[in-house]
Amino acid sequence: MHSIKFTVIAGLLALALVVRPAIGADWQEQIEQLTEDALPQVIDNRHWFHAHPELGNREFNTARKIVNELNRLGFDDIQQGVAHTGVVAVLKGGMKGPTVALRADMDGLPVSEKTGLPFASKVTTLWQGTETGVMHACGHDAHMAILLGVAEVLSAMKARIPGNVKFIFQPAEEGPPPGEEGGAQLMIKEGVLSGQYAPGAIFGLHVFPGPTGAIMYKSDGFMAAADFLEIEVIGKQAHGSMPWGGVDPITAAAQVINALQTVVSRQLDISQAPAVVTIGSIQGGNRGNIIPEKVKLTGTIRTLDPEMRKQVQVMIKQTVEQAAKSMGAKALVSIDLGYPVTFNDAELTQVMSPVLQRTALDGAALVVKPYMGAEDFSFYANEIPGLFFALGVAHDDPSVPVATNHSPYFYVNDRALPIGIKALSNLAMEWLHAAH
Repeated sequence: MHSIKFTVIAGLLALALVVRPAIGADWQEQIEQLTEDALPQVIDNRHWFHAHPELGNREFNTARKIVNELNRLGFDDIQQGVAHTGVVAVLKGGMKGPTVALRADMDGLPVSEKTGLPFASKVTTLWQGTETGVMHACGHDAHMAILLGVAEVLSAMKARIPGNVKFIFQPAEEGPPPGEEGGAQLMIKEGVLSGQYAPGAIFGLHVFPGPTGAIMYKSDGFMAAADFLEIEVIGKQAHGSMPWGGVDPITAAAQVINALQTVVSRQLDISQAPAVVTIGSIQGGNRGNIIPEKVKLTGTIRTLDPEMRKQVQVMIKQTVEQAAKSMGAKALVSIDLGYPVTFNDAELTQVMSPVLQRTALDGAALVVKPYMGAEDFSFYANEIPGLFFALGVAHDDPSVPVATNHSPYFYVNDRALPIGIKALSNLAMEWLHAAH
C-alpha cells in the first residue's frame, strides 16, 4: 500500500530506537520541560476554544485564534482559508530533511452543553431549522489546544529539528453542511498532502472518556468506516380504519427494521471483523387515522474491513427490498459512502509504539480492540502512512458518571493535555530523526 521508501524509513527508525537512546533522551527531556512551560497557555487555549465553538465550515473565530497563536510563536509560513476555514502552518527545522504532518480538527457540534463548567459554551445557532446550542462535545477543543502546544514546544526546538513539521488544523470533521464540501477530503483536494512540504507520514489523536493520560491504539483498522443509509418504504395510502384498502408502509418498515438485524447476525462472517447496522430515525405519517403512502428510515453502517463494507451494502439492499415486497410494499435503498476505515499503518504503528509507551501517563499505552466510531483522519491515512490514537480524558473522580463523546455532559480532563503534547511532539521528532 505504501512505498518501499517508507519501509526503509521504518527499518531505520526501529534501529534508531535501539542504538541511539542517549540522543533521543536528550531531546525527550527538552520536550518534557517545554511541555510543562507551555501548559498554562495550552489550558487557556482549550478553555477559550470550548467557550467559543463553531460548526463545520464556519470556524471563523476559531481560525483567527489559531493564526494569532501561531503568529505569537513566530511561524512565518501560515496558510489560511484552506478548505473554507482551515489553517496550515509549516515549521521549518534547523536541518534539512523530510516533512511530517500533525493534524487537529476544529469544529463543534449542534449540542446544548450541560456540564456546568465555568467556561461552558453558551453559543446557540440555527441548525436544520431549529435553534440549538453549540458545544465541543467531541473534544476538538482539546485537539486544537494540544496541537498548538506541540507548535510551541517544537518551535522552541526549531534548530534541532531535522526536517519540517506541517501543522494541519482541519474544519468540518463532523461533516460539512448539506450541499458543501469540507473536511479532510477537501483539505487533501486543496493540496495539504502535496507540494514543497508534502509529508511522508501523518499523526493525530482523539480524546475519549478513558483513564486520564492513557493512550489507546492498534495497527490496521482502528476506527470504523461510516456510511449513511436511507430507505424509503412506499405503500398505498388508506384510511386507518380500513387498512385492507391500502398497503401499510409503517408495518412494512417495521418488517424491514427486523430483517436488517439479520444482516450482521446471520449473513456477514463477523468472525473476520465486527460490523454494525443501525436505524436511527423513522419518519412517516401525520395523523393516527391515516395510513401514509411513505415512510423514511435513516441509519448508519459501520464496518472495519473494506471487502465487508462492499458485501454489507449488497446484503442490505437485497434484504430490505425483499422484506418490503413480502408486505406488498416497495423499498428504495440509498447508501452514501462516508468515511473509510481509519487505518493505522502496521509498520509505522509497530516502530512508534515505544514512543506511545513512554509518553502515556504511568506507561499506560494499551493495544485495544477497534472502535466503531468513525474519523475523517482516515482520508489522510489512505494517502500516506498514518497513525491515529486515542487519549483518555476521564474525570479524576471515579464517582462522576462517564459521558461519551457527543454527550452534552462530555468532559475533558486538562491533566491529559500534556500527555497529548508529549506524544505528538515525540512522534514527530522520532520520525524525522529516522528519516533524516
